Amino acid sequence: MEKRIQVMTEGGSAALLLRFALPLMLGNVFQQLYTMVDTAIVGKALGVGALAALGAADWLCWMMLSLIQGLTQGCSVLMAREFGAGRYERLRKCVGNSVLLCAVAAVIFGLLGEGFLISALRLLETPEEILPMARLYLRIIFAGVPVVMSYNLLAAVLRSLGDGKTPLLAMIIASCVNIALDLLFVLVFHWGIAGAAIATVLAQLLSTLFCLRQLGTLDILQLSREDFCPDRQTLKRVLALSWPMAFQNVLISVGGMAIQRVVNTFGVAFIAGFTATNKLYGLLEVAATSYGYAVTTYVSQNLGAGKIGRIRSGVRSANVIAFFTSLLIGAAMLVFGRLILSCFISASAAEAENAMAVAYRYLAVMSIFLPILYYLHVTRSAVLGLGNAVLPMFAGIFDFIVRIVAAVLLPLYFGEQGIYFAEVLAWLGTDAVLFVSYLRLMRRLRRGEHAG
Repeated sequence: MEKRIQVMTEGGSAALLLRFALPLMLGNVFQQLYTMVDTAIVGKALGVGALAALGAADWLCWMMLSLIQGLTQGCSVLMAREFGAGRYERLRKCVGNSVLLCAVAAVIFGLLGEGFLISALRLLETPEEILPMARLYLRIIFAGVPVVMSYNLLAAVLRSLGDGKTPLLAMIIASCVNIALDLLFVLVFHWGIAGAAIATVLAQLLSTLFCLRQLGTLDILQLSREDFCPDRQTLKRVLALSWPMAFQNVLISVGGMAIQRVVNTFGVAFIAGFTATNKLYGLLEVAATSYGYAVTTYVSQNLGAGKIGRIRSGVRSANVIAFFTSLLIGAAMLVFGRLILSCFISASAAEAENAMAVAYRYLAVMSIFLPILYYLHVTRSAVLGLGNAVLPMFAGIFDFIVRIVAAVLLPLYFGEQGIYFAEVLAWLGTDAVLFVSYLRLMRRLRRGEHAG
C-alpha cells in the first residue's frame, strides 16, 4: 500500500483524525493565505472601491465554488466507502465516472456563471461605481471553472484514500505562485482587479497538475479505458450523494447573497468592512473544514468496513477536538483581529475608519459563536459519511430560510449591526437539524448491527 494512503478502519480515532486533518488544515491555511493576499493587495493598492468590488463578487464566487465542492465531495464519499471495503475495481470505476460527471458539470457551471453574472450583480443591488470591477473579476474566475473543478475532484480522490499531504503540498505551491503573480500583475503590470483574478486561476492550475502527477503514482488507481465508460449504476450512486450536497451549498450561497444584498444598501464603507471580515471567514473555519473532510473519510471508510462502533467514537472525538480548536481560534481573532484586518483596509482611505469598525464588530460576533459553526461541520460531515446527502440538504434548506428571515428582519429592529447575527442564527438552526439527523441515522445503524 502506498505510504501516502491512510486506512482509517484501525487505530485510535482521535489520532487518526488529527493526523489526517492537520495537513488539510495547513493546506487550507495556505489557500486562505492567497485569498487574503488577493484582498490585501487589492485593498491597499487599488483602494476601498476595489475592495468593495471583491465583496460584491464574493458570494457569487462562493456559490460557484460550493457547487463544485458539493459535487466532488459527494463523489469522494462513495470512493472512501469502496476503499474501506477493499473493492478497488469498483473504486476505479467510481473515479472514472466521477471524472465524466465533473467534466460535464464544469462546462455547464462555467456557461451559467458567464451568462447570469450581470443579472446576479444587479439583483444584489451592487453599487454602480463598483459594478464594472466586480463584473470583470467574476468573468475571469468563471472562465477558470474547469481548472477549479479539476483540482477539487483530484483533491477529493486523494482525501478519500486518506491522503491529506498531497493537497497540502498543492496548496503550498499554489499559494506561493498566487502571491508572486498578484504582486507582478497588480503592482508591476497594473492589471488592476483582473490581475488578482488571473493569478488565482493560474495558481489553481499548478495545484491541479501537481495532484494529477501524484495520483498517477498510485497503483490502485491505474485507470483503464473501461473505467471511463459511463456506468448507469455507478453514476446513479455518485449523483445520489453529489447533487444534494451541491444543492445544499447553493442554498447556503443564496442565503449569503441575501445578506450581501442588504449589506450593499449600507454604503461602500460598510461593504468594504464586511468584505474584509468575510475574507477572514475562511481562516475562522479553516480547521472546521479540515475536520469535516477527515470525519467524512473516517466515517465512510468504517461504514464500508462495517465498523459501526468506531464511527460513534470517532465522531465524538472529532467534536471534542473541534470545540477546543474553535475556542482557540476565536480567542486569537478577538486579540489580533484589528491587526489582521488592517492588512486589508488602506489607512489613507477616507472611509477606512468606518470600514475598520464594521469589520471588527462583525469579526468579534463570529469569533464568539465559532463553536456552533465547528459542531455544524463535524456533524454534517458525519451524516454525509454515513451515505445520506439528503438530510444535510434539508439542513441547508433550513439554513437558507433562517438567513433570509434574519437578513430581512434583524436590520429593521437593530439597525445595520443586526446583520452581523444573521450568520450565527443560520448556524444554530442548521445544528438543530443535523443533531437530530445524526442521532436517527446512528440509531438505525445500531439496530441493523444488532439484527445482523
